[in-house]
Amino acid sequence: MTISSWKDKALFTPGPLTTGRAVKQAMLRDLGSRDREFIALVADVRRRLVALADADPAVYTAVPMQGSGTFAIESVIGSAIPPDGRLLVLVNGAYGERMVQIARRLSIEVVALRSAENAPVDVDALDAALAQDDAITHVAVVHCETTTGVMNPIDAVGAVVARFGRSLIVDAMSSFGAYPIDLAGWGIDYLISSANKCIEGVPGFAFVLARIATLRAVEGYARSVSLDLLAQYEGLERDGQFRFTPPVHALLAFHQALLELEAEGGVAGRAARYRRNYERTLEGMTALGFHPYVPEPHRSYVITSFYYPDHPNFDFQRFYQLLSERGCVIYPGKLSHADCFRIGHIGRLDVADVENLLCAVRAALKEMEIQLS
Repeated sequence: MTISSWKDKALFTPGPLTTGRAVKQAMLRDLGSRDREFIALVADVRRRLVALADADPAVYTAVPMQGSGTFAIESVIGSAIPPDGRLLVLVNGAYGERMVQIARRLSIEVVALRSAENAPVDVDALDAALAQDDAITHVAVVHCETTTGVMNPIDAVGAVVARFGRSLIVDAMSSFGAYPIDLAGWGIDYLISSANKCIEGVPGFAFVLARIATLRAVEGYARSVSLDLLAQYEGLERDGQFRFTPPVHALLAFHQALLELEAEGGVAGRAARYRRNYERTLEGMTALGFHPYVPEPHRSYVITSFYYPDHPNFDFQRFYQLLSERGCVIYPGKLSHADCFRIGHIGRLDVADVENLLCAVRAALKEMEIQLS
């Protein structure tokens, strides 16, 4: 698939990210939220999401939810867990910590099982925790922890959760659309992702791929009106409409983005491009003297964290600004104990964009009078 060269600044971020021209153009029209064309488009988006997950539509459904990915995470946690339930969150980064924070704010009993930020979650510790605590009803884990880019083994997590008969919630915000995910085989009851990640849409809504039987059993659990996941599902099933004002333009863009994902070869095709971006970024950055934070076996091809260079002239804010002036935007770090910045490999970018980034990094280092290699 030919990648359009028409862009603003190249966003080497995990989302919002660089979008294609046709995705932007899809938003340049107005459509009524109760219009039959829009209702049909929403139904097609839901169908395509289930198909993208290679899931059985008789077993799984897609439920779009207004707001960012965090809104959908809170929708699942607040809707799926019973009043006497207990949530165990596997934490190895800021987004696992956020799920803990959400549960606490909703007065849900929560257990945090923490691991190092540059290593996968501890599946053996999960096994032991579930064996010791019969009150745990749900387990939540982040697939690609965007804090660092580390990948967590949700297949192994799912096997343990299924063996103990608990329910599994997966934050696949930064992986869905770029990594194959076996919803049924890995025992996933709820998978959450966002429009503005690997599917390359724009911000405005997120979505939940939910096991229908599990979702229908949560009647009366919701702790919010607007984030009631079951009510959202039932409304869409009843008349195809959102309960509250939908993000019409974001959905128009997302539908186009789904068509482009399919044209690129689906998950496999998109993964191949992202992997090329990652490999060239890693090669170029290490040649310049930068060091990745996450060991290679645990690193994703979605986003890579690099340590700050050990040089007295390095200042991240100035480095960021110099790159931005040259048309490249990166992400600051979000680690609790290490100074890092992040470079994303997703969005409507290819290796030519990576080469531009590497040129910008070289120029920034020269201007900052930093020699690393």
